[in-house]
Amino acid sequence: MHNHTESLFAGLWQDYVNHTPSAMSIHELLGATQDKPIINDHIALRTFNHDKVNLDKLAEHFIRLGYKEGGEYHFKAKKLYAKHFEHEDPTLPKVFISQLLCEQLSEQAQHLINQLVDSVDEQAYLADDFLYSGIHWSVERQVYETLAAESEYAAWMSAWGFRANHFTVSINELEQYDTIEAVNQKLKDSGYTLNSAGGEIKGSPEVLLEQSSTMADTKTLDFSDGQLTIPSCFYEFALRYKKPDGKLYSGFVEASADKIFESTNKAD
Repeated sequence: MHNHTESLFAGLWQDYVNHTPSAMSIHELLGATQDKPIINDHIALRTFNHDKVNLDKLAEHFIRLGYKEGGEYHFKAKKLYAKHFEHEDPTLPKVFISQLLCEQLSEQAQHLINQLVDSVDEQAYLADDFLYSGIHWSVERQVYETLAAESEYAAWMSAWGFRANHFTVSINELEQYDTIEAVNQKLKDSGYTLNSAGGEIKGSPEVLLEQSSTMADTKTLDFSDGQLTIPSCFYEFALRYKKPDGKLYSGFVEASADKIFESTNKAD
């Protein structure tokens, strides 16, 4: 694997587990019965469709490493647009990048988001570690809560900024588990809470992809005007099925991904 690629994913992973300790525990739980390392199916990144930091700016980091665009996805209710990127080396994770279509939010929300992004340096996205650089602004609790009332995704971005929103275990590459049900059961038996929006298993063999995920960990963050305990990141699990040509399906399913986004919703 190219060193640059390796260091990018290592940086993303280290930052991710710092905010998502459950992912490290689950990684160890599933890895305990493996002779080989756990393979990541994909990672996901979130952003705003703002010129400085939009999907294309984030994607440049992967395109430089040989990634190619794979497909595009629309999430109308959540006001999101996404693309995925894949590498010819099948051991490298796919990359799913979504962006919030800010112009579809209220004037107030757009104004708040623009204020945040105004703090980002024009050249910031060029830095090697930009994709796990977190926030480039200070944010008030009230801004977070105002955004949360309109878009959970916008609020998450305001608090967490640029970092992996989740990593995904490839169930196809696990030695002891053949089904997503078996993985889910192991997680529940170990005390983890799964995202049950639209059912614990999103997708089906018919759409060639089954996915499940934990509900995000929570972390107390220091906002500019005090602390707030909010959802951080989550861990996902994916099982892919073969297409008629015998190759594993490598895309994503909009209806399933739509529900996966809800893994960072606040617990009721």
